[in-house]
Amino acid sequence: MPEVAKAAMVSEATAYRYFPDLASLLAKALAEDWPTPAEALAPVGSSNDPVERVAFATRFLLQGVAERQAVVRSMISATIAQPDLASRARPGIRFGLIEHALAPFVDVLDAAGPQLLAQLRLDLAVVVSAEALFCLIDLCGLSTEDAIDSAETTARTLTAAAFQQVS
Repeated sequence: MPEVAKAAMVSEATAYRYFPDLASLLAKALAEDWPTPAEALAPVGSSNDPVERVAFATRFLLQGVAERQAVVRSMISATIAQPDLASRARPGIRFGLIEHALAPFVDVLDAAGPQLLAQLRLDLAVVVSAEALFCLIDLCGLSTEDAIDSAETTARTLTAAAFQQVS
């Protein structure tokens, strides 16, 4: 925060008045840096293919995370160190993208059983995430592009499997 206050040409006290901690500042910066889910998914907005919509959302999020990697890693680190920050500090962009990608199909999924939609949302939350991207890069040794490809493939597979249960 001292460096942020200096860069913003305000006192530390002023910086802390608006942002109680670095995680809060990063969350605000990240939230304002991303388009809305509707804007992000506009290129597939007219698609009736849930797999295509989810794949696009996955790639969109993970490319954005890769571009903002230092800030996202700092945010994750802060919320690991202080778990109470997670619910208020992390912007949760993935959930909006997942919801928007699945929105045209909610009735179909609900008709097949509400647990199917709930499970698909959970499954996608694991894959359509910065944590998944960093695991694939840091622990599996993939390049950023290969990691994004892998996560997209997994998201496609999960979505297709869920919708096979509907037919």
